[in-house]
Amino acid sequence: MGAKGDVFVISAPSGSGKTTICRRLLQEIDRLELSISYTTRRLKEGEQEGLDYFFVDQPEFDKMMNYKEFLESASVYGNSYGTARKTVQSIIDRGNDALLEIDVQGGCNIKQAMPEAVLVAIFPPSWQTLRTRLFGRGRDSKEEMDARLAAARKEMLVLLGYDYLVVNDDLDLAVSNVSRIIHAHRHRCERAGSVIRSILFQPGEE
Repeated sequence: MGAKGDVFVISAPSGSGKTTICRRLLQEIDRLELSISYTTRRLKEGEQEGLDYFFVDQPEFDKMMNYKEFLESASVYGNSYGTARKTVQSIIDRGNDALLEIDVQGGCNIKQAMPEAVLVAIFPPSWQTLRTRLFGRGRDSKEEMDARLAAARKEMLVLLGYDYLVVNDDLDLAVSNVSRIIHAHRHRCERAGSVIRSILFQPGEE
């Protein structure tokens, strides 16, 4: 039976480019699957149910929490988000790697629940760049953007405790650096155990 996959968490302050980086990783790396989160916030223009999130109301979300269906859950800007345990487990049981694009609060909760998870923080090249990216998107209201800026400094301080830090100054380079992290973890001895055994032992020798 093949080795299980790994869990990779990508977190960043809003406007740091983590969504773009994750989309590129999913296109360029085989056996990497996105774990779709659940949320109570409204669907935004351009988003799709089951592709960006599973959109549920608060009572349904609370019911899932009561049944302990979430590996982690968090409240962000007045909305609830959660990563379903069965979704992640299904991915790694197939030998694929699970990619979790979640906020820093959720990332820390994942690390507590799964210490083997690999946490990657994406940083903007500067504070001014982050501010420009946020206000240039025109996707969120002014109140939402002000709230994101106010939280960004605190988030980045927490992100310093992640396993890896990648600065998104050049998109191609940032994607390449995260890709290297993923590939390096795939070549750990404990994950390649079945391959090693097939080299060292003939059938029936173990």
